[in-house]
Amino acid sequence: MAKTTKQLSDTEIRLAKPRTKEYNLADGKGLYLRIKPIGSKLWLFNYTRPITKKRANLGLGSYPDLTLAGARTKAQEFRNVLAQGIDPQEYRQDLNRKTSDTYANTFQCVADKWLKLKKPNVSEAYYKKIDDRLIKYIHPKIGKLPIHKITAVEVIQVISPIADENKLETVKKLCRWINEVMVYAVNTGVTHSNPLAGIGKAFNSPKVVNLPTLKPSELPELMSRLNIANTKLVTRCLLEWQLHTMVRPGEAAGTKWEEIDLKKKLWTIPAERMKKNRPHIIPLTEQTLSLLDILKPISAHREFVFPSDHQPKKSANSQSANRALKRMGFHGRLVSHGLRALASTTLNEQGFEPDVIEAALAHVDSNAVRAAYNRSDYLEKRKKMMQWWSSHIEAAANGNLSLSGSRNLRIVN
Repeated sequence: MAKTTKQLSDTEIRLAKPRTKEYNLADGKGLYLRIKPIGSKLWLFNYTRPITKKRANLGLGSYPDLTLAGARTKAQEFRNVLAQGIDPQEYRQDLNRKTSDTYANTFQCVADKWLKLKKPNVSEAYYKKIDDRLIKYIHPKIGKLPIHKITAVEVIQVISPIADENKLETVKKLCRWINEVMVYAVNTGVTHSNPLAGIGKAFNSPKVVNLPTLKPSELPELMSRLNIANTKLVTRCLLEWQLHTMVRPGEAAGTKWEEIDLKKKLWTIPAERMKKNRPHIIPLTEQTLSLLDILKPISAHREFVFPSDHQPKKSANSQSANRALKRMGFHGRLVSHGLRALASTTLNEQGFEPDVIEAALAHVDSNAVRAAYNRSDYLEKRKKMMQWWSSHIEAAANGNLSLSGSRNLRIVN
């Protein structure tokens, strides 16, 4: 008949005194309490490894942090594992690893890794925009949740208040970014599926609103108002520079002298300043070179072509042109970004090649072969087109209203 071990009692454990050498008190079925000479009491589970058949001890915790009842529960859990042929030590390591993965793979942690991977392929401004929006709207709600436990219902509940404020463009972007994070998580093995793929369908789509712009026939009016406007010289030059070069407001305002090659008559915007994170080369016309001549005494000794009025070491604000247009009476009719549309419409009406116009606007062609051709061949065609556009602007100014012309103008400094 097998020997039966008498189970321990709380009183026996509490009264157990340390000795000169450590010793064990048995509770039965592999559970022991080890008493150390220093007085500490540790729970051990002694078992036979399934494969090697060697005896091993597995620490369960210290008494009284782990009570007698708690130690028995843990020991029973490991006996159940042993019955399945699994080593309790490996079982616990696997549990610890899964727990660690759970905390390491929260939505915010995975989103940070995704954003770090995305950073080299987007502009600094766009990177910051994504990070700011996620920090503001998403991370406070689901950032600490394990990514594999996040449900569509939870995310929709987080985004719904934003939709209720009619910020539908923000909602659209958040849904797209969240899905990109989830796709990254699936592709890197963090989770097995993406339950958030359809969350965007739970919200209305934002209405497409075209930015206000002028008709080609209204260009003379723009130049006339620009001439009589109470506008500072740098802002006036910035407006004309953007009009001539067809670039975006931020790209124009951030123009640096080091980007300008006066000998080759080219302006190269580096990839990190472009929306699509690709460098963009703009041919400089006689008129744009004249604008630079005007600006040399003001900013040639500085980094930026269009310095800020209050902080000359920084560039002008990208909204400076918009504020000037409002003061000129174009509120609701024209924004600075609309200057690109004005140029595009005019050039298309004049029969210039659409691909050449798109290249001048730095629109990325989805066809990789044609995009490569655009970069290699369209520069020469763009030089001719850009010169025509600059000459057209000067002609629309009736020969005496454009800063890029040779006549003196009434400018407020």
